[in-house]
Amino acid sequence: MAKKKEELDAETLELINWCIEVEGFLVQGGATVEQAQDHIEEQIEWFTDQFYDGLTPEEAAKEALA
Repeated sequence: MAKKKEELDAETLELINWCIEVEGFLVQGGATVEQAQDHIEEQIEWFTDQFYDGLTPEEAAKEALA
């Protein structure tokens, strides 16, 4: 029995891509890729709020590094 691949809606994909961009800025700010990914995973609710508040990935990363 084949499982249907779950499709993500456009907004979810936008959030995922936004988080990927945030990760890049966290790495530029001195975090390792693993640290950046762990931090985003641990603080996903905070980052999701920043996304919906309209922060750019760079702004969110600066806030996270502050």
